[in-house]
Amino acid sequence: MTTLRPAVADDAGALAALYRAAFAEPWERAWSAGEFAALLSARACGGSIAAAADGAPAGFIVWRVAADEAEIITLGVAPASRRAGLARRLVTVALESWRRAGAAAAFLEVAADNAAALALYRSAGFATVGRRTGYYARGGGTRVDALVLRAPLA
Repeated sequence: MTTLRPAVADDAGALAALYRAAFAEPWERAWSAGEFAALLSARACGGSIAAAADGAPAGFIVWRVAADEAEIITLGVAPASRRAGLARRLVTVALESWRRAGAAAAFLEVAADNAAALALYRSAGFATVGRRTGYYARGGGTRVDALVLRAPLA
C-alpha cells in the first residue's frame, strides 16, 4: 500500500531520480534535483509524493497555484507502480487541495500522443482548451503537439 505525503525541497534528489525512471524516453530532458528543489521551495508551488511500503517514492505530482488558477507542472509514476491508480490518487488529492484553497480552475499540458495520461485527466474532469503545435521533441527529430487541458474546480 502506498501513502501520500507532501513533497518538500529535501525530496528533490529522489524526485529527480523518479522523474528519470518515469520518463525514460531518450528524447526527454530529465529534470534535475536543483530544479525540483527550486520549485518546491517556491511559495506558490507544492506537490505530493506517493511512497511505497518501504518508503521509496513510487509517484509524484508537482503543481503551482497563482491567484485562482492551479497548474499541474509534472506528474510521474515509477514503471513498476503503474496501472494501480496511483496517478489518479495524486491528481485527486491535488484537485481537492486546490478546491479548498479557492482555486476556480486547473490547467496542464500533456503530449497529444499520451493516451494513458489523457484518459486519466479526462476522467478527472479536464477538457482540451488549446494546442501547442510541435511542443514536445521526440526521437528522430519528430515533434508532438501539447494539448492544454482545463478543469473547472468551483
